[in-house]
Amino acid sequence: MDKTVNQKAWFLVLPVLILVAFSAVIPLMTVVNYSVQDTFGDNVFFWAGLEWFEQMLRDDRMWDALGRQLLFSGIILLIQIPLGVFVALNMPKRGFWASFCLVVMSLPLLIPWNVVGTIWQIFGRVDIGLLGYTLDALGIDYNYTSDPLAAWITIIVMDVWHWTSLVALLAYAGLQSIPDAYYQAAKIDQASRWKVFRYIELPKMMGVLMIAILLRFMDSFMIYTEPFVVTGGGPGSVTTLLSIDLVKMALGQFDLGPAAAFSIMYFLVILLISWVFYTVMTNLDKRDG
Repeated sequence: MDKTVNQKAWFLVLPVLILVAFSAVIPLMTVVNYSVQDTFGDNVFFWAGLEWFEQMLRDDRMWDALGRQLLFSGIILLIQIPLGVFVALNMPKRGFWASFCLVVMSLPLLIPWNVVGTIWQIFGRVDIGLLGYTLDALGIDYNYTSDPLAAWITIIVMDVWHWTSLVALLAYAGLQSIPDAYYQAAKIDQASRWKVFRYIELPKMMGVLMIAILLRFMDSFMIYTEPFVVTGGGPGSVTTLLSIDLVKMALGQFDLGPAAAFSIMYFLVILLISWVFYTVMTNLDKRDG
């Protein structure tokens, strides 16, 4: 007997599709349009083909910004993932203090990005900032506006302070999903703390850790507001990451064609990395299943 398929459910999805079209697809098509054309103003465009893409691929400025971006994201992952796991392992499992720690860990995630940048911009100033004043009193030469190393340390510590909580909360959720029977079996076998972590906790956390790595890499790869507020990409171009360089090109220099080509290549890199992470996560799920 033929079954009648009810297509009315699509009407519930239609508003979402329209919203996505206006917020993502249409702006993306506009960027694609700018990337293959040139303009001298007055809304007059000339076909440029792949000229802007070729220019960007030969531009050392873009490759330098990409190198700084990959370095920043790599350092962030190397610090935040182990630190987040360590914090999660030492958080109370239940009771009042567990709830208290969860609330405290969530607080940095609630602060807007521009406010985070402003906080650390003031915090690191030698004249009025607690961090800058303290380091100066200790005889440590710290000035993130003129010292490249200090600028890098500042934006890295700022990001670690802001986002390590996310990794810790995800890892904590993974730990909470482990049945007590696993720990009881390990206790009977007299397994060491390291073996419990290596063979019980880490495998059970692997799924949420892959999500944490994906989220933190993508967010750090697209970071803009915090380092721009603190350093503005300086001193010089030392902290000019991809997003900052792109905004300077599009709004500061008004090079719409190159900036559009830059944006598409930026998007494709993010898409490729997301696909790699998705493939790895899918393979892990199949192996665990």
